[in-house]
Amino acid sequence: MDMASLQGVHKKFGHTGAAIVVLWVGLAGAMQSASADAIDDYVASQMQKQHIAGLSLAVIKDGKPVKVQGYGSANLELNVPVSADTVFKIGSVSKQFIATGVMLLVEEGKVSLDDKITKYLDGAPETWSDITVLHVLSHTSGLMREGPGFAPYKLQTDAEVIKSAYAAPLQFKPGEKFQYCNLGYFILAEIVHKVSGKEWLTFMDERVFKPLQMTATRTTDVTALVPNRASGYAFKDGGQRNGANIIALRPSGAFLSTAVDLAKWSAALDAGSIVSRKTLDLMWTPVKLNSGEATKYGFGFYLDPAGSHRRMHHGGSMPGFRAEFARFPDDGLSIVVLANAEASMPEVISLGVAAQFIPDVFPARVQMRLKPKVLDEFTGRYKLDTGSTAIVARVDDELHLTIGDGGVEMALAPLAPSRFFWTDSPASEVTFSKAPGGGLQIVMQTGGTEWFKATRVP
Repeated sequence: MDMASLQGVHKKFGHTGAAIVVLWVGLAGAMQSASADAIDDYVASQMQKQHIAGLSLAVIKDGKPVKVQGYGSANLELNVPVSADTVFKIGSVSKQFIATGVMLLVEEGKVSLDDKITKYLDGAPETWSDITVLHVLSHTSGLMREGPGFAPYKLQTDAEVIKSAYAAPLQFKPGEKFQYCNLGYFILAEIVHKVSGKEWLTFMDERVFKPLQMTATRTTDVTALVPNRASGYAFKDGGQRNGANIIALRPSGAFLSTAVDLAKWSAALDAGSIVSRKTLDLMWTPVKLNSGEATKYGFGFYLDPAGSHRRMHHGGSMPGFRAEFARFPDDGLSIVVLANAEASMPEVISLGVAAQFIPDVFPARVQMRLKPKVLDEFTGRYKLDTGSTAIVARVDDELHLTIGDGGVEMALAPLAPSRFFWTDSPASEVTFSKAPGGGLQIVMQTGGTEWFKATRVP
């Protein structure tokens, strides 16, 4: 693109357009010059371990794309390879878009973070009268995780799903604790609709995606013809299977996107071009509970560090797909990982890629040795609160942990007699302890954020 063209884009879109054009030129260069390197070797290794059919990766360092590449297959039946332009379901990575849409209305004075959500919801129960916009943005509302009336294979309005939760009691007082809540993002989408007078998907397209030239980002319509759309897969019984294809449109996990489009989104965040830097700083500040304790979440972003490095990120899951969007602002690094594998762990891959640029992103670990008979004390079948099963088995002189059918088999190395770390992702710890009701429980966490808790069953 010549200078005259660049100036034309700048005139039309301002700094946003210029930043995107510069990024786009860099993306093209990164895709054309991609060659095998340590990142490719690492990604290939993880794809094999995690049973990933296809993956798309974008790495942006100091504002410049250094790797934008596809790996594996977008469609196994048609033998279509993944590219940087392959379209994936991104699940809850979408939450930062919905949160940005709300914050655009906050900046315009049309919504306040202190507004009660009952102001925007017809017939909302009195029990919801203390829940604010801030509470639903930050998962501190006390609402149940999902609307009980949500049906994955049915087209419903957001209002229907929200109203199905009216009769349910709050799980805790608003602001009392953090508890992940998809229902809250249905409510935020309804607020955008009520205040803007437009469907929230139209509002997002007009105010965010079109200005940033994110041409592939759209809602998860399963009937529309979407160029370059990936198929989703679940690894079961030793082989790949087609993932479920739900038809419901969830504001909590609404969008399809590509590595290229999410790299453009990262550039817009760097430039502060959709919402102001003041607003972004607010979105990236840990929300405090009523007690004054800080959570590890802002508005649409987790805010837990990687080692000593600041990180703002969010993962996403949909049947057949997993995604991760991560930013390390003090290191000038952003990473996008999109996969069409239901049980994959793209957050782990993003950290592994980050380690190529940030040497101490993983904590130093000193491994100890435990005798096989000690390891055998932890083996068995464990039940998660979600109903899934985790299996702990000894393989030679190692413990291996597998969650669910077709899940990733994680090799665990001991730090102490009952404390282990995952060798492929040393920030992730697994601790065995006595369960409250007796027996043995297992807890897995990364950087203090709990992944899951499970209790051993006979």
